[in-house]
Amino acid sequence: MKYKQALDYIYSFTDYEKLKGYHYTPQDFNLNRVEQLLTLLGNPHKAFPSVHIAGTKGKGSTAAMIESILRAAGYRTGLYISPHLHTFRERIRIGGELISEEDVVAGIESIRPMAEKTPGLTTFEIITSLAFHLFAREQVDIAVVEVGLGGRLDATNVITPLAAVITSLSFDHTYLLGNTLASIAKEKAGIIKEGIPVVSAPQKPEALAVIEEVCQEKGAPLVLVGRDWSWRVLTINLEGQEFEVLRDSIVIYRRLWIPLLGRHQFINATVAVACINELCNQGLGIPDKAVKEGLRQVRWPGRLEILQKRPFFVVDGAHNVDSANRLAEALRELFTWRRCILIFGASSDKDIPGMLRELLPLADEVLFASAHHPRATPPEKLAEEAKGLGYQSISVGSVREAVQKALVEAGPEDLICATGSLFLVAEAREAWAALTGHRMPQKDPL
Repeated sequence: MKYKQALDYIYSFTDYEKLKGYHYTPQDFNLNRVEQLLTLLGNPHKAFPSVHIAGTKGKGSTAAMIESILRAAGYRTGLYISPHLHTFRERIRIGGELISEEDVVAGIESIRPMAEKTPGLTTFEIITSLAFHLFAREQVDIAVVEVGLGGRLDATNVITPLAAVITSLSFDHTYLLGNTLASIAKEKAGIIKEGIPVVSAPQKPEALAVIEEVCQEKGAPLVLVGRDWSWRVLTINLEGQEFEVLRDSIVIYRRLWIPLLGRHQFINATVAVACINELCNQGLGIPDKAVKEGLRQVRWPGRLEILQKRPFFVVDGAHNVDSANRLAEALRELFTWRRCILIFGASSDKDIPGMLRELLPLADEVLFASAHHPRATPPEKLAEEAKGLGYQSISVGSVREAVQKALVEAGPEDLICATGSLFLVAEAREAWAALTGHRMPQKDPL
């Protein structure tokens, strides 16, 4: 088997990342299939301790921070995230490195005979099993595992972690998880296990009430950022952000620095630090210098990432109303510009009018584009939505065409921002690199 054949095999199963209009029900989403497959594989998910992370926003950034801190402390780490930007191998990392193509092939060759004995498997269940198999094979000291969708019925929910983390909750995937914060919180809180500590970002009262109720039912101690832990901003610039973290109003970590931009990253970083403290309470040795160095070294591309200056070219994976609002706030705080050119594309299951209401007031020119993804909204439909809100726009077509047009038109004092989905961001990063002569990111074969 070659790498491309391994990918073809993975994507030959039902892939809910590419489908639309399906129902989030226990009949379609449950742990039975993945548990059966993992049992046949010898239960690799029980071979290592873990941290489990759910949430609407910030779970990827928080996962990256926690993993980076653990690695700085000398642990051999596993990191499992989704989706990827450019290559499938981004989803599974060991010791901070992407798994190799050979790892993917060897892992799938081990899993395939067992998968054939497990009817009804999905792509995400195969990938999750592959991650756990490789983590066990490579004897990671601890793995940081990000939920794919929801939490309660997610394939990753087979693990019993040292700590569960719930990042900021807002409205997303409402047609699957429910159209109230309480219903969304109930799904995310499904990762809470008996007696396992929970670290939560600040939540709106409706969501927090659900998390508190589930924690009480499960006897799970709740650590709440904004109540038990907090942060104090020191400096913000285009290179990064400096801050300190407090517990019960007492400064615990001074002069921490992260290269990630946006005030929401202070929340994510404080959640990460609070989680690390819970791991220390369970016997892991994580010195203060590892916290500082891990945060300083964290990398998480595609999230308020500056690709170039003069003109500024910023990409951000904001894909719901709340994240679009935070992006707009960050752009206003961090940048000044003569003209703003917005490149926008979104999946058809998103609240596109709500996102556009947040972003269009920033833009002097709007270029709508469609990523090469089955759920991408046609640019013409995006233009209709903008027109209904009183804004004129241009339907460009492909993301590469939009990036090329923006680079040609933008002057040194302008700002280009590409956003709306991680799929669009990935194509914008690739197009920018190709058009400007920068090194192309690693990509998978088509």
